Amino acid sequence: MTQFEVHDPEVLANARQILDTVSGPAEMAQAVVDAVSRNEEWRGKQCLNLLAPEAPTSPTVRRMLSAEIGTRAAEGHIGRVNRWFAGTQHIDEVESLCVELLKKAFRCNYADHRLMGSMIGNMAFYHALVQPGDRVMTAAQPFGGHSSNRHDGPAGTRGVEIFDIPFNSETLDVDLDKFEEEAQRIQPKIVVMGMSMTLFPLPVRQIVDIISPWGGKFIFDGAHQAGLIAGGQFQDPLKEGAALLTGSAGKTFSGPQSGMMMWNDPDLTEPLTEAIFPVLAATHQVNRVAALAVAAAEMLEYGNVYMGQIVKNSQALGKALDDCGIPVLAADRGYSQSHQVIANVGAFGGGLDVAHKLAEANLITNKNLIPGDKPEDWDRPSGLRIGTIEVTRLGLMEADMATIAGFFKRVLVEGEDTASVQKDVLAFREPLQDFYYNFDNGWPKGR
Repeated sequence: MTQFEVHDPEVLANARQILDTVSGPAEMAQAVVDAVSRNEEWRGKQCLNLLAPEAPTSPTVRRMLSAEIGTRAAEGHIGRVNRWFAGTQHIDEVESLCVELLKKAFRCNYADHRLMGSMIGNMAFYHALVQPGDRVMTAAQPFGGHSSNRHDGPAGTRGVEIFDIPFNSETLDVDLDKFEEEAQRIQPKIVVMGMSMTLFPLPVRQIVDIISPWGGKFIFDGAHQAGLIAGGQFQDPLKEGAALLTGSAGKTFSGPQSGMMMWNDPDLTEPLTEAIFPVLAATHQVNRVAALAVAAAEMLEYGNVYMGQIVKNSQALGKALDDCGIPVLAADRGYSQSHQVIANVGAFGGGLDVAHKLAEANLITNKNLIPGDKPEDWDRPSGLRIGTIEVTRLGLMEADMATIAGFFKRVLVEGEDTASVQKDVLAFREPLQDFYYNFDNGWPKGR
């Protein structure tokens, strides 16, 4: 029987060939180390990384990720009686500092730090707040919704009945009139806004007002917006009536790959934390918790200015790309109020081919579904998502976005050889090796 693989068989075959040609396990380990080093040299030092779901961590956060505490087990809630293991008093100290820092960063009463990613956070609230067969409303993917709230993610595994939140495909806004009509008919137990294509604040308060009469709860899946929310550069969902805010620390929050959950209602504490432990997390990575705590402290110190510059850079990049002949969504609304812009690159071959062509010039982006695409266009959508987190942390400002857009123009509009563009990208990137807005390097030079 032919072995079935979901991974690229050619890439796996190459890995097998490497392992088959080395002399033993030590060289096998060295092959892994070498691959990591190649990624660090290329992606870490030579590329302009413009992925919206990716942020560089500060030197101290990286030190925490490799710290000795990461080898220690910490099952259970914080506290001597709550732990399964003895000898965790310093781990309790680290984890309690993390919890309290998250409360400060998000201006909330409760926070949890133990989940590996925001998608697991979504699984936790689906476990805690709904039952199989309950009705929920979530955003469909062509309008920016994420799979974690759809049939192929945690929502689907919980067995809930999923209905679409109506969107206006031209303005990229929730169609509130249609939403109210649909919500009155469906009476969803929860409404979840989980937007991976996130450009503008969402109508949280209006949705909460619509669904509260029957006890419906609004969940804000802030995987992408968490840093912007903490930095005061986006809406504050909990203040606007959201029952729960989930988030990823590895995007705008600029911390380790990690999940976070924040809420205010004490009645949610028991069901949410019981869904986290013992259902979804037992011994969690304490090194990651330490790194998350440092990232939260950095956000308290630098977040307002750092996140503000991210938004300014997104708006400047959107305009510069548009001026270069690369259509960008929401031009009439200033392109973005977040960390990303979305280009329609259908005329240049579509998101998949464009992203890989740009990567040849060391410009890293990702394909993205946009309104007008169909679910079956998942592999080859029309859109391209471009983020400004990393280039901002490298110290770049609005004027630099025109330079980046110029690189895009040379590849896509003018059809210049990518090797030629790559040389200029390398020259532009070479002096940009320090990350700012952190306790190690402070503010960007000249700020």
